[in-house]
Formats: sequence, C-alpha cells, structure tokens
Amino acid sequence: MTLKEQLNADLRDAMRAGSETRKSTLRLLITAIRNGEIPPEGATNVAARLELDDDGVLNVIRREVKQRRDSIDAYTKANRKDLVDKEEAELAVLAAYLPAQMSRPEIEAVAREIIQRVGASGPADKGKVMPLIMGELRDKAEGRDINAVVTELLGGAGS
Repeated sequence: MTLKEQLNADLRDAMRAGSETRKSTLRLLITAIRNGEIPPEGATNVAARLELDDDGVLNVIRREVKQRRDSIDAYTKANRKDLVDKEEAELAVLAAYLPAQMSRPEIEAVAREIIQRVGASGPADKGKVMPLIMGELRDKAEGRDINAVVTELLGGAGS
C-alpha cells in the first residue's frame, strides 16, 4: 500500500471514528498532495497530472510539518495558546507519517565523526560540515536539530 493510499484509508477511518482533528488534518494533507501533483505552468502535457511517489508525498508531509512548527512558534510569541494547541494536535497527526527521527545523541555522534573527518575546529568551519551532515542525515533528523548540534560542537572548539 502506498503512502497516499494509507492516508486515504486513515481519512476514512477518522471519518468513521468522528475524530475531527485527524479528519481535518488528513484532508488538508491530501489536498496539499493533490496540489503538488498539478503540472507546473508551461508544461507541455497539462492534462496529465503528476503522480507523486512515496518520496514526493513525504516531502509534502515534511513541508506541512515545518509549516505547523513555524505557526506554533508564531502563535507562542503572540500568546495564542488556543491556536498553539490546534497546531500541535495537527503536528502530532502529521508526524506519525514521517520516518523515525534520530535522537540528539545519535546526531551528535554523526556530527563529531564528520567534524573530525573534515578537520573542522571552530564556528568558521560550519560551512564545511553542514552540507556533509545534511546529506548524510537527510530524512533521518530535522535540519534545525542538526544545526543546533553542529553549532554547539563547533562553538566549543575544544571538542
């Protein structure tokens, strides 16, 4: 079963169960996926929809997760607890479809190995480390978590 098929099946289950948050979040996600399948403007065969594979669907889910996290940050700053709660509930639904993420100690171990491999010694070497670690940990860890670990490790130049 493809990820899109799984999402549609889960939407039907959420509708049967009366789970409003899950239902509305999955509807928004399925719409975002369908929008991602619309051919770009200027495409020669405009009638044919693109068909997103599981990787394409995961990219849409990641984009939606990032959007929810950004909204949570903005609503927290605006002191809107009601909207923060709504976005967090949607985030929990979306995050269930993402592959398991690495823990901070696991990210740190990979970062230390790459820092040692490239001979990075301080914050100025972050530009050498980040592309390598992002390539290696793509889909396994959040970019901001990786950035925080690398910044911390390179900030303490004695590590």
